[in-house]
Amino acid sequence: MKVGIVGGTGYTGAELLRILVSHPEVEVSVITSRGEAGKPVADLFPNLRGYLDICFSEPTLEVLSQCELIFFATPNGVAMTQVPELLAAGCKVIDLAADFRLQDPDVWKHWYGIAHACPELLEEAVYGLCEVNREQIKHARLVGNPGCYPTAVQLGFLPLLEQGLVDEQRLIADTKSGVSGAGRNAKTDLLLCEASENFKAYAVAGHRHWPEIKQGLSAKVNKAVDLTFVPHLTPMIRGIHATLYAPLKINEAVNLQDIYQQYYKNEFFVDVLPEGSHPETRSVRASNHCRIAVHRPHNGELVVILSVIDNLVKGAAGQAVQNMNIMCGFDERAGLTNAPLLP
Repeated sequence: MKVGIVGGTGYTGAELLRILVSHPEVEVSVITSRGEAGKPVADLFPNLRGYLDICFSEPTLEVLSQCELIFFATPNGVAMTQVPELLAAGCKVIDLAADFRLQDPDVWKHWYGIAHACPELLEEAVYGLCEVNREQIKHARLVGNPGCYPTAVQLGFLPLLEQGLVDEQRLIADTKSGVSGAGRNAKTDLLLCEASENFKAYAVAGHRHWPEIKQGLSAKVNKAVDLTFVPHLTPMIRGIHATLYAPLKINEAVNLQDIYQQYYKNEFFVDVLPEGSHPETRSVRASNHCRIAVHRPHNGELVVILSVIDNLVKGAAGQAVQNMNIMCGFDERAGLTNAPLLP
């Protein structure tokens, strides 16, 4: 199957290329970049030398419509201006930005500062959290790939919420991300001398991923969910660690470990660690896995869930390929079975 990538010069675009060049069912036929058009992809990404022998091209409808599926690895607000024409041309689309994650165009405008260009497609777009919406993804032609923080947070909270065991109005997500989550553009606060040997919270007053997490959790349990979401920047390249807190509604003993193991027993990419474990970001580096551990400190009322992913893979490009596999009837694990990198 011929696939294309719009915006192939950022970190998520680079990860898509790294994964797709080894995918047994696809051929990467188009990679677009207005700034790099005409240049060999391997000149920008030397790790792909010998794996991919094509040049960047302009993102025209004529070129892109030759593909059966298009990935958008572009900034927020770009995909929504091109998707209607691509769908009309018969292409399937997976957007790795936020254009099709939120269902309410007013909520989108509030958080992203511009009116949505095709609000009529928001109801059709499927939210691509694979472990939750697999059946809808199978029949989708447009998927909004989840954000990195929302992936780690939702996978951590969902087993408890679906059992009705915790207070859905008092959830706390204390999350940390590597600097690659901020993208590849030059920014002073992401320079080595600024980000290294430093640790900080940001966007405490409100982060764009907060409404996405609320929407996803609320939809799954069919009731309004609220949470406090605090992201942090850590001096590492890639990885997300989410420490999640949920107050129990009940006082009696409950087998939390069994709940999580049963919930994810058939999910290849979600690994529930043994009781008492503390997952590390390095254990999922460059992989599509989410590793989870659940704790109940001092047998008290608060459950603590630890969830780790690679923000560029399960939090972006890997999950996008997982979505493609489901949409196109491929083995869901195709192209995604490499073991994590260590060290």
